[in-house]
Amino acid sequence: MCRGLATLPATCLKSAKDIKHKISFLLQKPEHHTSHQSQIKEKNDAAAAAAAAKSGPTAAELKKWKESFNHVITSEMGRTVFGNFLKSEFSKENLDFWVACEVYKKSAPSKMANRSKQIYQQHVEANATNEVNLDAATREETKKNVENPCPCCFDEAQQMIYTLMEKDSYRRFLNSKLIQDLTRTTAAQEKMERKISDSAKNGQALTGGA
Repeated sequence: MCRGLATLPATCLKSAKDIKHKISFLLQKPEHHTSHQSQIKEKNDAAAAAAAAKSGPTAAELKKWKESFNHVITSEMGRTVFGNFLKSEFSKENLDFWVACEVYKKSAPSKMANRSKQIYQQHVEANATNEVNLDAATREETKKNVENPCPCCFDEAQQMIYTLMEKDSYRRFLNSKLIQDLTRTTAAQEKMERKISDSAKNGQALTGGA
């Protein structure tokens, strides 16, 4: 065997060594590939967690929403989620009216007369497009207020609708599948974020140790 190898041309021996080297390299490559894939997965997980954080409420926000209705309605994200729930109950006009009243209070005095009439016609008067549930006395008083508009002309009607949402819709909202799903999603998101954070810390510790 040795004599046979010795008689082979030098170019053949060199080619054999090259092939051996390439095989050795290829055998090591999957480990490198696996490590690279792991890094990509961690980056993708981080991106997914960041996207989830932007598209939905955090666990801290959900906790506040469960504490009081005021936390829901004074939060932009809270109003969006609560509004989606009200759509499923065909009562989103209540939230729309409350928001319209808040915007109205900040209107310039020169625009109040026109804006107050729009809100009244859209939400307050009988058979309005998006009529809210007010008693006759409050409806009549609001009508008189609109004739001499001021920042507080919808206050009583707005408070009545706020109370209605708080005592009725809000309670069902807290027990809804929507909130249950969001609670599970935020819990999973927090778990993922902790995992990514721990992984990053471990990576830094290993780098520092090296």
